[in-house]
Order: sequence, then C-alpha cells, then structure tokens
Amino acid sequence: MSVRELVVLGTASQVPTRHRNHNGYLLRWDGEGILFDPGEGTQRQMLRAGVAAHDLNRICVTHFHGDHSLGLAGVIQRINLDKVPHEITAHYPRSGQRFFDRLRYATAYRETVDITQSPVSADGPLARTGGYTLDARMLSHPVESYGYRIVEPDGRRMLPERLAAHGIKGPDVGRIQREGSLGGVPLDAVSEVRRGQRFAFVMDTRLCDGVYALAEGCDMLVIESTFLDEDEQLAVEHGHLTAGQAARVARDGGVRHLVLTHFSQRYTDSDEFERQARAAGYEGELTVAHDLLRVPVPKRR
Repeated sequence: MSVRELVVLGTASQVPTRHRNHNGYLLRWDGEGILFDPGEGTQRQMLRAGVAAHDLNRICVTHFHGDHSLGLAGVIQRINLDKVPHEITAHYPRSGQRFFDRLRYATAYRETVDITQSPVSADGPLARTGGYTLDARMLSHPVESYGYRIVEPDGRRMLPERLAAHGIKGPDVGRIQREGSLGGVPLDAVSEVRRGQRFAFVMDTRLCDGVYALAEGCDMLVIESTFLDEDEQLAVEHGHLTAGQAARVARDGGVRHLVLTHFSQRYTDSDEFERQARAAGYEGELTVAHDLLRVPVPKRR
C-alpha cells in the first residue's frame, strides 16, 4: 500500500529549544523516502520517529546554514554504518560543495555506500522517476538557497457510468487503458484526467518568484514562517517569511494543505502563527508543525 506523508523531525529556526529540534523533514512518497534539510540532531530525531537509514533514497538540502545541514555528517555516517543497499542521491546548492564535502567527511568512518552527488546550480528538473519529477527553484536568502517541488505525473480516472454506457467491462477496461481505444471508443470517452499530486518544500527565503512557482497548485506546501507579522522588517532583513506572508503565498497558489514551520525561538505561543495565517485569508487545511508530527499528504482530488 502506498504511503505519502510528511514526518516532521525538527522545527526550530537557528537555535533549538527545549521542545524544538533543529530542522529535519522526511517525505514518504510511496516506497521512497526524501530527507529535507537535516539539521543538528536529525539522526536522533529519526530514531524517535521510527525512521531508519534504509528508509532514505534522497537527501535535499536547501542551503548550508547550520540549522539546515549540520546533521548531514551523522546521517551520512549512519547510512554507511547500516550499509544501505540502494542508491542514495544528495541534492544541494553547487556553490556549497565545499561544505557538503566537509560534512560528508567530517570524521573518520568506513565508507560502504556510494552516495550520488547531484548539486543544484539553476532552476529546473533534478530527477525523473516513475513516481515523480523533482524540481528546484532559487530562493532569496543571504546565502544561495533552493526550494524543492515534487510533481506526480497525471494519470487517468476511469468513469464507471461511461464504461457501462459503452458496454466496456471486465478485461476490456484494462485493454482500453493500455491501448487508448477499444472498438472505436477512445479512452477520453470513458475516463478523465486524474491530476498528479504536488508537494513543495520552501525554507529560508524572502518573498520572491521562486516561492510562488514552488507553491503553485500544491496539495501540500511545507514553508518557513520564522517570524510573526509584526516583525516583518526583521524577516526582510534576514531573508525570511512571516506567518501571514507564507499564508498569502498558499492562498494565492491554491495550496490545499499548508504546513508552517521553522519558528524563531523568540515566540512562545505557536497558536499565534495559525491565527495570523487565517487572518491573511488562507482557508485550506493548516498545520503549525511540531517535532515528531506526521502529516498525511492530502488524497488526490
């Protein structure tokens, strides 16, 4: 059975707190696991969340600030310790290659797994699999940063009443799907497009074109909201978003489920992020993330 869910490993911005670990997010997408922004302590959070090194297939780093990448060293060494048998691909800004190399070889260990390095240097597709396309878009932060977007290919939804009207049943349903027509009846006459699911991951950034492009039409958007709206000037200065800004991006992009995360330690009332997001006009499903939370990707429309 396919599983599509977000496992939240950490939600703190810059400084961890008693209740929030540094960043870390695992997206389970059918049989694959994509780990985003493993900050310090990610390996322990994986243990607490029941996530194993064998669950990982990709690692996507948005940028090389410590709260988004210092956990790479431990995660990569755990992958090698556990001798993960399948390929693991790492995506990260090419401009930070020296940081990736330092983290990958931060200490001595026995290297048993060949991690494929696939750095990002421009907007566009990074990988195509049978289940999704992975794209990147540049963001606006003091260091080079990219957001990631996963898009499932569109499929077809068979319509029972139309099949029955054309007398198509049993094995013939599979035939028309495979061949595109049957007895003069085109596939379009008995089915409709089933839109593929879309997921986006947006971390440290100001508002920019990349943010909107990543969010457009997403079923789930995981996005930083480091600051509350009253501190918008701080957000602009440091290259971050407020709760209201993130919510307006989701509202304008038609996002179905908005997940706010990456909170400054200056705030103690997490409910205020939800209040400001709603005040900004976002009416879809909304989650203010906390550590070790599991959030299912919305079912297809």
